[in-house]
Amino acid sequence: MGAAGLRALLESVRYEVLPAKATEDKVLAHVPRDVVVTVTASPVKGLEPTLDLVGRLAGHGYRVVPHVPARLLRDDTHLKDVVDRLAEAGIADVFVPAGDADPPAGGYDGALPVLRRLSELGSPFARVGVTGYPESHPLIHDDVTVQAMWDKREHATYIVSNLCFDPRVLGEWLVRIRARNITLPVHVGVAGPVQRAKLLAMATKIGVGESTRFLTKHPSWFVRFATPGGYAPERLLSRAEAALTAPSAGVAGLHLFTFNQIAETERWRRALLDRLGA
Repeated sequence: MGAAGLRALLESVRYEVLPAKATEDKVLAHVPRDVVVTVTASPVKGLEPTLDLVGRLAGHGYRVVPHVPARLLRDDTHLKDVVDRLAEAGIADVFVPAGDADPPAGGYDGALPVLRRLSELGSPFARVGVTGYPESHPLIHDDVTVQAMWDKREHATYIVSNLCFDPRVLGEWLVRIRARNITLPVHVGVAGPVQRAKLLAMATKIGVGESTRFLTKHPSWFVRFATPGGYAPERLLSRAEAALTAPSAGVAGLHLFTFNQIAETERWRRALLDRLGA
């Protein structure tokens, strides 16, 4: 991959973290203030741990993006309370997936009704992210996920793609959504330098975050992490160079799934940037 293209992607990163007890300390110790931090939400623990951590990290000067899954919202009043609380914390960016809560906590069963309601509330957030699925969603047909992005385009400002390990699939997906006139910028979801033992330990904890649950639905992905030389984020980025750097792709940066291996992810990023700089 060209050094300039890869540097630009690595300098425009978002770190997805899980709201665990040690997360705040890990972020403070290892994440620079210019890196965006996104905080997942659990269908078991609800939004409270997410909102608490978001408020604390924002207080430390981070630009923080809470995940607000539609299926965790009880009703319009709950949504308004969440909006008010985030506004008080100075949050200007939210990510609104459907979420995995089954059954839903209330009347919202997908992201679009929440997005519409936010628009009705005067669009309180300057930036609103929605989900994209380069690799097939385990429960939703590909055509439906693409149509969903089209339906959300009037209410959202960017797309975060879920994990993809196949550069060909990723490239074809970017071409496909642009052909459907979905013009929102994309933050490409990439797994960081994950250690399998730590990933498995995270996956055994019920309700630790959407990203970990998504992995558990794709058990073959664990093989990629376990096999020596089976997965390296820089190799994926190199093979996806053309797809990610094409002007027509509209890639705004990387969304790195840390699985709370925050120190390891930042060391990997800095080391790669140093090598590219050299």
